[in-house]
Amino acid sequence: MQGSLQYFRWSFIVTGLGLVLAAWLGWYFTGTLAGLLSYFLVALVLAVLEISLSFDNAIVNANKLRDMRPEWQRRFLTWGILIAVFGMRIVFPLLIVVIAAKIGPWEAVVLAASQPDEYARYIEEAHVSISAFGGAFLMMVGLNYFMDEAKDVDWIRAIEKALRSVSSIRGIQVGIVLAVILSIVQFLPAEDASVFLYAACLGLMTFLGVEVLSHFLDRADSVASLAAKGGLGAFLYLEVLDASFSFDGVIGAFALTKNLFLIAIGLGIGAMYVRSMTIMVVERKTLSEFRYLEHGAFWSILVLSVIMFAQSLWHIHEAITGLLGAALIGASFLSSVIYRRKSAEDPSPEKATAQAEA
Repeated sequence: MQGSLQYFRWSFIVTGLGLVLAAWLGWYFTGTLAGLLSYFLVALVLAVLEISLSFDNAIVNANKLRDMRPEWQRRFLTWGILIAVFGMRIVFPLLIVVIAAKIGPWEAVVLAASQPDEYARYIEEAHVSISAFGGAFLMMVGLNYFMDEAKDVDWIRAIEKALRSVSSIRGIQVGIVLAVILSIVQFLPAEDASVFLYAACLGLMTFLGVEVLSHFLDRADSVASLAAKGGLGAFLYLEVLDASFSFDGVIGAFALTKNLFLIAIGLGIGAMYVRSMTIMVVERKTLSEFRYLEHGAFWSILVLSVIMFAQSLWHIHEAITGLLGAALIGASFLSSVIYRRKSAEDPSPEKATAQAEA
């Protein structure tokens, strides 16, 4: 237990500082003890929300970090977390308002501080494009994992085996995502349909662009790749992936508070725990010890992508997203524990696998 806690030392420090700052904001904006306590509790709830929504993000990060060179691992865990906290939790919401309201960045900051309801309205109006971009990108991430001919371990055997069986069909993942996009467009109002279609295609192209760049940088016969292999391409992939994961957290946060600074504090605290969990999973080789944990994370990604697409049509509470993701990861963890126990009792891998797989 003590060994695990050391990974969260900086997260605990940031939590303490963040909650103190949130309490100060409460006093500053309201001047009352009740306001101070309210801001404190909202920051705490936001942090828990971010952690619950992003645990699968930590596992997927760890999966990619395993193949990265040590210096790029350090860069992602330092620069990457700064981009995640300040870029996605502060700059991204501001950028939405800058574009939607056609105002400057400083005016957007002033609007967030002086007219939080108006600021939140601009964010809410962008939910269709955000859901479309994030849904398309995350669905490609999930399908790319399961539709892999080299994948030789299945958790939910029937479905995963069926997905792998069609992986040799060129462009099948893109075709599936496009089919989902076009299906949803049929149910959207005309003014939202074009926005949704454009943003979803942009999310699809972003995934393909990052993949192309990653393969280019990793080409063994390229001089540049010798310096960048397992580095820049993977770094960019993880940054875009984190951005996609954080969309629902940022949008969902406005259901709890309209204060941009309080949202940044709460989600920033949560992002630090995601970083700590990522480091722990990588250094302790948790993915190799728990056979199906990675599968649970990618199933969670697929579920999240479907939810993000669905949010363009209906409001889906963030608690549902967090609970579904936690349930899938918990089930995969339990299956992994059963597999390990059965493997220890019976060295026959076929028997242990049959009892552990869903």
